Amino acid sequence: MTTPSTESPETAPAAENTGAAAVPGPRATAWRRRRASAARFWREYRRHRAGVLGLAALLLFALVALTAPLTVGSDVASVTDAPGRPLQSPSAQFPLGTDQFGRSLLALVIWGSRVSLLVGLLAAVLSVAIGALIGITAGHFRGWYATVMMRVTDWFLVMPTLVLAIALATVMSRSLGTIVLAIGVTTWPTTARLVRAQTLAVESRPYIERARALGGGHWHVMSRHVLPNVMPLVLAQTTLIISSAILAEATLAFLGLGDPTVVSWGGLLQDAREAGAVSSGDWWYLVPPGIAIAVVALAFTLCGRAVEAVLNPRLGVSR
Repeated sequence: MTTPSTESPETAPAAENTGAAAVPGPRATAWRRRRASAARFWREYRRHRAGVLGLAALLLFALVALTAPLTVGSDVASVTDAPGRPLQSPSAQFPLGTDQFGRSLLALVIWGSRVSLLVGLLAAVLSVAIGALIGITAGHFRGWYATVMMRVTDWFLVMPTLVLAIALATVMSRSLGTIVLAIGVTTWPTTARLVRAQTLAVESRPYIERARALGGGHWHVMSRHVLPNVMPLVLAQTTLIISSAILAEATLAFLGLGDPTVVSWGGLLQDAREAGAVSSGDWWYLVPPGIAIAVVALAFTLCGRAVEAVLNPRLGVSR
């Protein structure tokens, strides 16, 4: 004789629901995998001492740029309320000296970090976005479209980037947007070439044919399969291009093609040249912005090489 179950009909579905709730859903599983991947990336990145040093330098410059309104004030560029004498050598009051208007060079360098970092970042993002778009579409569609796009890319590759940027900055209005546009539309060909090669390698894999056989269209293949596989390359390329973009912004500003109302590191070098700091021996006018440009460019390069080594260990980049 069987003993009747003491479990009520209401408790049985509740137990089943509790067991079902304990199983993580697809979204939770995806987020857990992303967190594990990010932790694994950081663990590998920390092994590259040069990359960690570059990242620390970038965080320091970012902190200085973000806190500039609090540390030096927003009226640092004013020439009517300059606190010192023109071209005053470094002293306790002005650790980096003053410019030809009597403004503190330390305050100008700190405030100029905001513009230089912002322009470099925006120009690099624009450049990588254009290069990734052309590279993915040229590698996916192929045919006449890929031929035309690659010939345009080759033309941009053989043309001097600085000359093209100068030409664009000359014919357009002098503003930060012009500088970003001039750098972004002239530095994308290398990214396009790299992304196209990676796209061709990805689309030769069997799961791409399976996705097409199941009805996946062009947008589905490019956005769901190709883009996630080329994103590590795009990320590494972005960190490497930022340093070039900062140097290009400084060059254009030094040539007088930047916005004269905005303080940047390249603009400070241009002001020093116009003030005759080189011939008069006023080294404190030239050295601080030059060192800042060199250190930031080197820091981004170190970070880019470390990211590239983590994402592609076969490169064998020294740690």
